[in-house]
Amino acid sequence: MPKPEEMTMHDPIIQIRGLRTRYGRQEIIRGIDLDIYPRETLVILGGSGCGKSTLLRHIVGLQRPTQGQILVKEVDMAAAAGEERDGVCKKIGMLFQGGALFNSMTVGENVALPLEEHTRLESSTIRIMTRLKLEMVGLAGCEDLMPAQLSGGMKKRAGLARALAMDPDILLCDEPSAGLDPIVAVGIDHLIRKLQQAFRMTIVVVTHELESVWLIADRIALMHAGRFLFVGSQEEFKASPLPEVRQFLERQPDPNQPEGERYLASLVGER
Repeated sequence: MPKPEEMTMHDPIIQIRGLRTRYGRQEIIRGIDLDIYPRETLVILGGSGCGKSTLLRHIVGLQRPTQGQILVKEVDMAAAAGEERDGVCKKIGMLFQGGALFNSMTVGENVALPLEEHTRLESSTIRIMTRLKLEMVGLAGCEDLMPAQLSGGMKKRAGLARALAMDPDILLCDEPSAGLDPIVAVGIDHLIRKLQQAFRMTIVVVTHELESVWLIADRIALMHAGRFLFVGSQEEFKASPLPEVRQFLERQPDPNQPEGERYLASLVGER
């Protein structure tokens, strides 16, 4: 098994094997396998509740799975602890849904937080790095604003600046364009693509927005009911005959929708 410093572009930077997650009797993730490669942007596509956000939390080490392995740079995040786990976590940045800023802290303080907690840099250096990260995402001069003063798109950008604070090798984005108007959402998607091109990071984006997929994805993984039904390129996705893929592409309703939704559909003449 290669050491992290010996890994090449052909070696997965993230390997997921036999991953299962249960909440009580409900199995959210059902034995999935996936390889994610250096410098690619992988988009995990799927409907609400299919397990895609849970998977991101497993990768970053916020939640342990019930079973299986998540190897990030050859370290099993499902079993690692202490300095080994912390060392990997420092090289993973995560953009949470909504930005997840601390409302009692300024934008600058939010972005500086990882640097203050995980480095021994001087305050003056941290201030400079904070300004640079905010400039990078189009928020120059916003250091002293409070989160309540930001629009939804600005909060996402500030959250992205914080995710980039430690210069990560891996960036995880959970629904980055959710809740934004179409123009702002496209701006966030373009920003993610430019960041990948500039810094050659591995980026994993969870979304249910097809428009985002076409703009940023090198590969697509379709998740449905806790399993991956498809993994491949945009071209392969568009050509796939799988019913679940066609459903997404053609924006068809889920045939397994709850009974109440089927009743409402029948009232308006839908089949």
